[in-house]
Amino acid sequence: MKNLLSETGIKEVNIFRSIFVAIVYFFITMTSSGQDVNNLKLKDFRPVSIYNIPVTNVAKAKYPVIDMHTHVYAMKDEDIAKWIKAMDACGIEKSIVLTQASGAGFDTLVKMYSRYGNRFELWCGFDYTGYDKPGYGPEAVKELERCVKKGAKGVGEVMFKGKGIPPSSSNKVIMLPDDPRLDILYEKCAGLGIPVNLHISEDKWMYEKIDSTNDGLMNAAKWHVGSEYGAKSHEEMLDRLENTLKKHPKTTFIAAHLANCCADLSVLGDFFDKYPNLFADISARYGEIAPIPKFVREFIEKYQDRIVYGTDNFFNEKFYRVTFRILETADEHFYETEMFAYHWPLYGLYLTDNVLKKMYRDNANKIRNR
Repeated sequence: MKNLLSETGIKEVNIFRSIFVAIVYFFITMTSSGQDVNNLKLKDFRPVSIYNIPVTNVAKAKYPVIDMHTHVYAMKDEDIAKWIKAMDACGIEKSIVLTQASGAGFDTLVKMYSRYGNRFELWCGFDYTGYDKPGYGPEAVKELERCVKKGAKGVGEVMFKGKGIPPSSSNKVIMLPDDPRLDILYEKCAGLGIPVNLHISEDKWMYEKIDSTNDGLMNAAKWHVGSEYGAKSHEEMLDRLENTLKKHPKTTFIAAHLANCCADLSVLGDFFDKYPNLFADISARYGEIAPIPKFVREFIEKYQDRIVYGTDNFFNEKFYRVTFRILETADEHFYETEMFAYHWPLYGLYLTDNVLKKMYRDNANKIRNR
C-alpha cells in the first residue's frame, strides 16, 4: 500500500508539472509572438504600419473650410461651445447642419443655433405627413416655405437607401427619389433657390456577399443591404437618381457621400458630365477613397468644381485632422481602422491648392448662392 501511494503521488506530481510547463509555455509564446493567429478574429485585426516613412500632422486646414455635411450633434449650449472650439482649432469656418426636421422640431433648432451667428447654417427636411395618402404635396410645400422663412437655407439629408420593408413594419412605403409625389417639392426648392442634399443607396460593398471575398467586410457586414422585402439594388437606386436629375434640371442637388459610387466613380463622373445641377460631398467616404489615391486625385482634379468638403461625423478634432491629412498630404500606407472600420491602408491624395480652395469653401459658396 505504501509503495502504491508513493507511485500515485509521483504520477500526480508529474501531471501537475506537465500542466505547469504547458501554462508557462503558453504565456511565453503569447509574450514573444503575440496573439494566437489561429484564433484571431477579423474584428480584432488592428494592423500597425512599420514603414519608416514621412508622417504629416495637419493641425489646421490649409484654407478656411465650410463643412457641408453635419447633423444635430449638440442640443445644449455647452456642447455647441465645444463644437465651435473644435471648429476654431481646425479651421472650420461654418458647419451646415442637415437637420432633416420640419415643424416645431425645426423651429426649436433655429432658436438654439441662431445664437451663434454665422458659425452654423440650418437646412430643414421635407414634411412627409400624409405621404402614403392621396393629395400629398401642397401642405408639404407650405411647410417648406415656412421653414425657409424661419431660416432654412436648404433641404437635407433626404434619405433614399432603397431598403426593403418587412411585413411587420408599420412603414409600408419604400422612399424613392424619383417618386412623382416629390416633384412638387423639388420644383419648389428650385423656385426658392435652395439646394437639396440626397443620400442615395449605399456603397457597393454593402450589396456584395458578406464573406471572405468582400474586402470591405467589416463595414459591409454592419451596413449590409439585403435583397428581400422589395429592396432596390444599388444600380436601380442610381438609375432613379438619374431620373430625378433629368426631371428637375433647375433644382440644385448634392449627392451625399459621392453618391455612394466610391467603388466606381465613373458613374458619378457620367452624372457630372450630363447634369450641371449636380454636386457631391465627400462626407464619411474618406476611408473608401484613400486606398486608391492616384485614381481619386485625377477624378477630383477633373471635377474640382462639383465636389464639396463634408464630415458627417460627430465634431472631433482628430477626425477633422485625419480628413485634412488625406486631402492635403502625400503620406503613404497609414491606418485609421478605429475611425473608418476598414482594414486596408490609406494614402494621401495631395490635392493642389486650387482644388483644396474649391472643395473646402468656394464650391460650397457657389451652391449656396446659386
